[in-house]
Parts: sequence; structure tokens; C-alpha cells
Amino acid sequence: MTATSAPGQGAEYAATASEAYQAALRVIESVEPRIADATRKELADQRDSLKLIASENYASPAVLLTMGTWFSDKYAEGTIGHRFYAACQNVDTVEALAAEHARELFGAQYAYAQPHSGIDANLVAYWAILATKVEAPGLTELGAKHVNDLSEADWESLRAKMGNQRLLGMSLDTGGHLTHGFRPNISGKMFHQRQYGTDPTTGFLDYDAVAASAREFKPLVLVAGYSAYPRRVNFAKMREIADEVGAVLMVDMAHFAGLVAGKVFTGDEDPVPHAHVVTTTTHKSLRGPRGGLVLATEEFAPAVDKGCPMVLGGPLSHVMAAKAVALAEARQPEFRTYAQAVADNAQALADGFVKRDAGLVTGGTDNHLVLLDVTSFGLTGRQAESALLDAGIVTNRNAIPADPNGAWYTSGIRFGSPALTTRGFGADEFDRVADLVVEVLENTQPAAGPNGPSKAKYTIADGVAARVHAAAAELLDANPLYPGLTL
Repeated sequence: MTATSAPGQGAEYAATASEAYQAALRVIESVEPRIADATRKELADQRDSLKLIASENYASPAVLLTMGTWFSDKYAEGTIGHRFYAACQNVDTVEALAAEHARELFGAQYAYAQPHSGIDANLVAYWAILATKVEAPGLTELGAKHVNDLSEADWESLRAKMGNQRLLGMSLDTGGHLTHGFRPNISGKMFHQRQYGTDPTTGFLDYDAVAASAREFKPLVLVAGYSAYPRRVNFAKMREIADEVGAVLMVDMAHFAGLVAGKVFTGDEDPVPHAHVVTTTTHKSLRGPRGGLVLATEEFAPAVDKGCPMVLGGPLSHVMAAKAVALAEARQPEFRTYAQAVADNAQALADGFVKRDAGLVTGGTDNHLVLLDVTSFGLTGRQAESALLDAGIVTNRNAIPADPNGAWYTSGIRFGSPALTTRGFGADEFDRVADLVVEVLENTQPAAGPNGPSKAKYTIADGVAARVHAAAAELLDANPLYPGLTL
């Protein structure tokens, strides 16, 4: 199943999609031709680049076209069957279908399809946990049956109690996310936070250390999940830790949701049976529109359902419709084949780096991403990212554990296999990608800026970028993006 096809569909599907996009671009062109031009150029640029950003993918034409409808024109605050605007019956249908597909796909008790992004999903989850575990008990302590019964002094007391709650999440430099308690992020301001890391020798999660930190800190919320940790997580162990200290286990599976949906992660590695609340984006490895989801047990469902107006504004009905289409695609058998290929290809990429003596954080991968330590090439992540882009390889710089260059320049490059797997790349192509990456980095040198040594400036040996770009083009031509779709 490639990005251009749904199950059982091929050339006819691509031809129909071409007609749809050509017509849409003509309409756009009649109003603002520069937007139509930029749209065509974006497709051309994506077709001509080795996209290895772990958080990006290619949605199907069906998913993309679903977003361009009159559902965009609707306000629909509230929940299914209980809206604050009239004439939302069709939005109810759309949201109900998205939630149904999410529940069935992931085996969740409850699903909420309104979050606009992964960060929004996490905010909804945090406030739902606070509302369930702190606000509701707090109302009882204050002798109130409803929030409307609270005086201003009561509100001050309740806000202080909620604001002092504790969150334990994975640190940013060891693979966590900004929203897992990073101090400059809102999650680090909502909570009294502490962060756990990885073993400094192996780079792997140390569950005993996480448990020890949880026993000492006693968090209300234990957050698991990652954005740059190249290994699987045992969520059964994380639930044991949470239960021991009375914490709510929240899992952010935004990066690896496709591997969960595709049954690559099962048992202890599937977060849904073990977590109280699970959040995710719907793009990345899930290959849908940009948006978020919250999955939860029944205990937290009433509070999560109040995401709007608690955290969110009006639901994006056109995006919820696209989520429903993407989740329907992910429920097809072909998606499991795709998800397994994502994991296999990441392994092939990691093996390709290892055999070329390129240093990897944790020494490899067993999920969809690979984290390369570029200090062995004498480069910063910023220099490496820019040099690779010059050669037609799109990546993103990323911090590594105890990164001496910080979160801006970094010492690492994060690679992901989902997008090129969607294009049809296999193990041999990913090994060739590793070869091209190493060729670029081995031929890149730091360069001084106007004021001396620079963490951003670099030079590439003559001819290397052009040669690698040409080799990448051969791989891309053999695995076209949206084959048969012409603009």
C-alpha cells in the first residue's frame, strides 16, 4: 500500500486523483496563482528529495482531498449530539466515524478526535487528568457539588492545588518531547516536573532508575513515549511503576502510532492496554492528516470530552473527516504490511550506518527511527543537516544524550523510515541511503564564520553534493511519489 493507493485501487484511483487536483489547482489559480504555483512546486520538491524526517510521511490523495471540503466552514464546539451551534448533524457523523475507527484500530475504550495537533492532545490529556484526579476530589474537599458553587477564594485554593501537581517525563535530550515536562514548555509550567533519562553507557531506558525516581518524586502523572528514542518501550513495566506510586500512566505514541496500529508493537509494547490515557498525532507513522487523538479508559472519558472548551477552540471538522479516512485505511490488512516494512527498513538503515562505522545512539534501532551521533565526523547536527540538504537528503538535527551543543546546534541527526517506506523503498534502498549519508558527512568539514569558529558553517568537497544528489535521484525515480498523479 503506497501513498497513492487505497486497498484494491491502482491506476484508476491515481487517474481520478489527478483529475481532482488539476481541477482544484485551476480554481485556486483563478484567485491567487502564486499559491497554485507554490503547491505544484511543493509536490515537485517532495518528489525530488529523500525525505528522512521521522515525523513526516505522505498522506494518500483520499486523505488530502477530504480536507478540502465545506466541513472547513462549520463551527461545532461541543461534543457529538451536544453542540453549541445548530446544523452540526453531519459533523456529528464525521466525528463519530473518526472516533469509531480509532477505538477499533487501537482497541481503546474511548477516543476523542478533536485535538488539532499532538501538543493539543497532550494538553487535553493533562487537564483531563487534573480534572479527574484533582479538581473533582478538590470540589468534594471544598464542600462543593459543582464548580458554580465555588467562591473566588475556593478557586484560588483549587488553582494552587492543581498547579502544584507533579509530572515525571522523559528528558528532551534523551529522546522525550517538549510537552513531557520540558521547563520552557507549558507542560513544564503547569506541573512541578522532574525528568528521567537513559542509561549513560547504553542509552537504553533504565526501568529501575525510573522506578526509583517515581518513588522519590511521587508524580501524579508518569509520561512515557518519545520523539527521538530509537528503541521500544515496555509499557507493562511503566504501568507497574505508575501503579506502585499511585500515578496516572500517560503515553504519548505520536511517533510510533503506526507501528501500534500495524501490530508491530503488541503485548507489553502496545501502550493502549496498559496506559490510562494515550495521545497521538495522526500523521507521522500513522500516515493521516496533521492532527491529534486522545485515547482513554472510561474513567477519564468525561473529562477528555470537555477538551473543547477546556483547551481547544472549534473542532476542525474537515480534518476530523480526513482522520476518519486515514484511520479507515489503517484498518486494512495492507497497513500491517506497511508498518512492518517501516520497522524492517529502519533496521536496514541502522545496519547500514553501523557497517560503515557511523556511531548510533544505543547502537541501533528497533522502531522506526535512527539517531546518528555526528561528532565522529567532526560536525554539529546543524552542519550535518545543512550539508545533507545540499545533497537532496532531508533530515532534522536532534539532540543526543548529554549533548554538548545544546538543542539548537545539536550533535545528532534523526532519521525516520516511514516516508520512504510509503514510496516503496526496501532494505537495499535504505542501505544505499546510509551509504549516501556517510559519503556526504565524510566529505563535509566545519568552516569558520566571520568571527571565528562556527557551529553552523561548513564546506563540502567539490562535486560530492551533486554526485549524491544524482544517486538519490536514481532511487527516487525507481520509487516515484504519487505515481500516475500529474498536475
